[in-house]
Amino acid sequence: MSKDPYQHEKSLSDVHESVEISKGKSKIKKILSFFGPAYLISVGYMDPGNWATDLAGGSQFGYALLWVLLMSNIMALLLQSLCTRLGIVRRKDLAQCNRETYPRRMNFVLYILAEIAIAACDLAEVLGMAIGLNLLFGIDILWGVLISFADTFLIMYLQKLGMRKMELFIIGLITMIGMCFMVEMFLVQPDFGEVMTGFIPSLPNSAALYIAIGIIGATVMPHNLYLHSALVQTRKIDRDDHSISKALKYNFFDSAIALNLAFLVNAAILILASAAFHKNGMHDVADLEDAYHLLGKTLGTDLAPKLFAIALILAGQSSTVTGTLAGQIVMEGYLRLRISPTLRRIITRLLAIIPAVLVILIAGESQVGSLLIFSQVILSMQLAFAVIPLIHFVSDKEKMGNFVIKPYMQILAWLIAIIIAVLNIKLVYEEISTWIIKYDVLWLTVLLILGAAGMIVLLIMTFIYPILHKNRAIVLDVHPPFEDLKFDEPISFNKVVLALDYSTSDTKAVQYALSIANTNSHFILVHIVESAGVKYTGESTYDLESRQDLERLEKYAHFFSDRAYQVNFELGYNNRVASIAKICEQYEADLLIVGSHGHTGVKDFVFGETVNKLRHAVKIPVFIAQ
Repeated sequence: MSKDPYQHEKSLSDVHESVEISKGKSKIKKILSFFGPAYLISVGYMDPGNWATDLAGGSQFGYALLWVLLMSNIMALLLQSLCTRLGIVRRKDLAQCNRETYPRRMNFVLYILAEIAIAACDLAEVLGMAIGLNLLFGIDILWGVLISFADTFLIMYLQKLGMRKMELFIIGLITMIGMCFMVEMFLVQPDFGEVMTGFIPSLPNSAALYIAIGIIGATVMPHNLYLHSALVQTRKIDRDDHSISKALKYNFFDSAIALNLAFLVNAAILILASAAFHKNGMHDVADLEDAYHLLGKTLGTDLAPKLFAIALILAGQSSTVTGTLAGQIVMEGYLRLRISPTLRRIITRLLAIIPAVLVILIAGESQVGSLLIFSQVILSMQLAFAVIPLIHFVSDKEKMGNFVIKPYMQILAWLIAIIIAVLNIKLVYEEISTWIIKYDVLWLTVLLILGAAGMIVLLIMTFIYPILHKNRAIVLDVHPPFEDLKFDEPISFNKVVLALDYSTSDTKAVQYALSIANTNSHFILVHIVESAGVKYTGESTYDLESRQDLERLEKYAHFFSDRAYQVNFELGYNNRVASIAKICEQYEADLLIVGSHGHTGVKDFVFGETVNKLRHAVKIPVFIAQ
């Protein structure tokens, strides 16, 4: 069998190649089976963080900045298509490619920046959802922020259903957001002749340039670049050049449709602000709350603001789904560290909720808008650190083979990277200058200047390092070398502790114990008494339950002794884990066999779950009989 030149470790291993692309399907079904990943990406282009810049642009300058939205969408489409190319051809996500290219310390900094970007994006979604709940139901912003933590369990449920179900859920949310704005367009009735003039490039003044920078900065999300390069690997395709070419083509269609839908939503927000606010002399509407309250007054109907709030909640909810996946990708790619998706989601959400709660408690709800803008500035600062390596990787002829991007595409990609870097540096400079003037604190000024200088140095290194070390590849195996592993002689399990709970699982436990038995086997039978009296005293009370438990344990002991095995039996009291661990240590046991109790999930919570705790309490192997 020929070696696959693109073979490597798996990205998002739990869903890697989980969507089958069958050769027997019709062409339409085959194309549709590729559709999905870009819709998870597109929600990041219509999240609540974009809304503020769209509202500000529409209320201040009417339709004049629609061309900026279109340009940023074209830039996003090109960058996301490069991500799909990287993931499909090299079968590595952006984080994995960074890890094998850049030195360890630099990778760690890039990892921290990626995590900050994910937390900043999640912060925007938390605030957007909280504002939506406040506007629609009157729930305090603080409580709305705390309620947003509950979507952790939604993510857990969606991940269990599989990637295809998650994609359909996101598509459903996007559809509902689109329907909300279709009705808004019907209510506001914009002049579409004037709308078309907005696609002619123009910048009325320097303030328009600032808003334009904000729109671009809020549109292209750094975590989406990591995410897309991994999500395309959920499709199982053949590895010949023809199949890879088809996959690239169909994924481009997927990206084009999904991102254009996101563009239409963002354009609808800007058009709504233009028709409802700019034309009525309201030129300073940028806050989501102001837009909500003014929509009803301007259009003379309560339906418009309610739809606006519903769309805001849906946008926040849909965007938050991708945060966990992006976090999983950067953590596994940069650190080779895999943690529970539930824990990952909780950590990500806490990183967003804690700053939001602190700002609301200290500065009040009036500062929520400023916090939303701050999250977009943080995202802008991270973007170039994802874009520059991406272009390097897809331009590498040696690694990409026949699928390296053409010279004209490289020029276009680098031009976009320069535009993004320059505009984002300008935006960050403006914000830092504002903070320095506003707070006028020496230590903060020094910290901001040093941080900005460090970011510029890192940006230069990100660009230069792959060029200077073009032929140097850092080999990073997922597992340690086989030669370094040392295998001892097999261990004989002579002393075996058998934990019995007098349930039906005891039958399996005894069967497995006998299956590993030998002539030297010594079994120690254990049962833990948990009667009310024992719970109260913490030790043996020789009550009715204790006496009956001892009688049954003796019967088990006779079962083993009748088969010529050496056997002891012990009753433990009250604390199952501590008692079993103590008996294992007392007899210097080689193996512990426990039953699975026959219940999981909620019953584990109600009746107590021993096995998992025992694994950490004893220093010997634990065999779970199921």
